[in-house]
Amino acid sequence: MSATKDTIFALATASGRAGVAVIRLSGPASGLAIETLTRGKVPEERRAVYRQLFDIVNGNLIDGGLVLFFRHPHSYTGEDSAEFHVHGGRAVTAALLRSLASLNGLRLAERGEFTRRAVENGRLDLTQAEAIADLVDAETQVQHRLALRQFGGHLTGIYEAWRARLIHAAAWIEAGIDFADEDIPPEAAETSRAALAGLLAEIQGHLNDGRRGELLREGLHVAIIGPPNAGKSSLLNALAQRDVAIVSEIPGTTRDVIEVRLDLGGYPVILADTAGLRESEDQIEQEGVRRARARAEAADLRILVLDGTVAPADPCIPAEIVVWNKADLAAARIQGRLWISAKTGEGLDVLIGQLAAASAERLELPEAPVLTRARHRAALEEAARSISASLDTPEPELAAEHLRLALRSIGRITGRVDLDELLDVVFRDFCIGK
Repeated sequence: MSATKDTIFALATASGRAGVAVIRLSGPASGLAIETLTRGKVPEERRAVYRQLFDIVNGNLIDGGLVLFFRHPHSYTGEDSAEFHVHGGRAVTAALLRSLASLNGLRLAERGEFTRRAVENGRLDLTQAEAIADLVDAETQVQHRLALRQFGGHLTGIYEAWRARLIHAAAWIEAGIDFADEDIPPEAAETSRAALAGLLAEIQGHLNDGRRGELLREGLHVAIIGPPNAGKSSLLNALAQRDVAIVSEIPGTTRDVIEVRLDLGGYPVILADTAGLRESEDQIEQEGVRRARARAEAADLRILVLDGTVAPADPCIPAEIVVWNKADLAAARIQGRLWISAKTGEGLDVLIGQLAAASAERLELPEAPVLTRARHRAALEEAARSISASLDTPEPELAAEHLRLALRSIGRITGRVDLDELLDVVFRDFCIGK
């Protein structure tokens, strides 16, 4: 059980009006809070019972609801924990939170503090804790599947296996240093080097994934580019199925980058409308064009939109998908081009199909575990550099030090080392009540 003395509480469901609200507690005073608010005994562990809840401040009845108690270590956080399931009115939750705050030793939880305590108490490792945040934020089915895999220990398994192999391979090098006078098998050093070389190859292969996992988690960035008045903003609104960007006949209306998140066949896509690409004397429009070019360069995929009514030459701006807009107004259509009308919807199903196919090609979830965060990637890159340096170092003392650094780097991913300095970074983006 954690050495933390205070008991934390928070609304675990969304704030505002709802059918049911859940208030969660964790810490040594969880049972006392139940006894005080219900004026009764703590219920049997893991059994939901109906109780009336009373305001500690004025003694009035707050609500009737379900009360649950979880005894450590068999709880989410590994501490004594409690939950109150009540009606989700604002007045009900406000009175309960006010009553809990009036009890000695209780305080409102900070962001991610419940999950942080679960990590501190060994109920989860850091990769699983991060997966919980990803489950809460998941917007598509693929993101949901990726988070579930990580929560189920896919990444933990591979990183802990690498860590164990690294320890085993390093053991003979350490033995050669500590027991130089002993008879160490002559083939031990070569066996260790071969094992380290194989491990390095696996880590490098894991890193060489085209950032697939990170793109799955964050979303594929798609930039809509093209000349002014080609219909870029209209296309964005049509794909988003709502008015996101202002549409006007005046060239240069779009000055800044406008983003919208889409779910294309279960894949997350961040679609960005950009300023029309042209030369301009207007300083504000010049900045818009500069931002448009920068977004196009940084994007994972580009859609070039051209005006189909002015018979443009073949496109000179690099893009993976090229569409000719205003098909409803075009006098003639050149075969082989993708014609659409953002106004009538013609051809949008074909464009969406191409977008979905391109997204699937880049984001298809493989069977093998994939990197999902920049933190993991940085740690593994450090580990790979340290293992490579160890293989290139003839002095056993220096080689052993490089391997210690590699172990430290891999351990930081799951929280096996340097836990305190990592927790603030990992949990700062969590929501209250998680």
